[in-house]
Amino acid sequence: MNLFTDAIAWLLDPAQWQGQYALPTLLGQHLLYTAISVLVAAAIALPAGWLIGHTGKGREIAVAISGAARAVPSFGLLILLVLLLGVLQTPLAAVITFVLLAIPSLLAGAYTGFEAIDRRVIDAARAVGMTEWQIFTKVELPLGMPLLVGGIRSALLQVIATVTIGAYVNLGGLGWPIIQGIPLRRFDQVLAGALLVAVLALLVDLLLAALQRAAVPTGIRSPSSDRTSSSDRTGRSARRAASVTA
Repeated sequence: MNLFTDAIAWLLDPAQWQGQYALPTLLGQHLLYTAISVLVAAAIALPAGWLIGHTGKGREIAVAISGAARAVPSFGLLILLVLLLGVLQTPLAAVITFVLLAIPSLLAGAYTGFEAIDRRVIDAARAVGMTEWQIFTKVELPLGMPLLVGGIRSALLQVIATVTIGAYVNLGGLGWPIIQGIPLRRFDQVLAGALLVAVLALLVDLLLAALQRAAVPTGIRSPSSDRTSSSDRTGRSARRAASVTA
């Protein structure tokens, strides 16, 4: 309990809110690396995932790539890229590491969102004369959005947690108090840094959870949808739409 109290006292110390390593500065760095990495990963993974989900081709390759990317240790990859690219390219090495970490969740969220849609809905859309682009934008994308937001949610949380190790190569972020405090045996500082990362991840998770619930199309949302998983909601919504259009 004393350690927890000391950590709170460290956070409230005015010295931690000013200077080069002020907590607001570290938070800004953490969010910046997270946002850049997830945006770059989304630009790569979402088009590929949507194409796989729409055509039904290439799923095995996507699963293999996702599995291989998840198996790579992030810390080891970061150190390897820093050594290969040089210390002057440390930010680039870090972004590449975080992008590779985010791609599997985004890719899976994109194509599984489309796969969860009842094929009868797609067939009905084609039967009424909708083009492939109209099917994508007006049928697949809205119905697949809950699972896509779930993939974004997972990717953000993984990157937020992993950006913490960026402080090891002097990138700043909320991992800095942890990395600096360990050799100094300042365990109050280490705990304070861990609390900051945990609170940030919790806030982002709550926000994305609300967005995931809101992503269910209003016209097919039921009162019980908030008590079920996003995949169950998507499947039920697709079946309901199919029964209406059939």
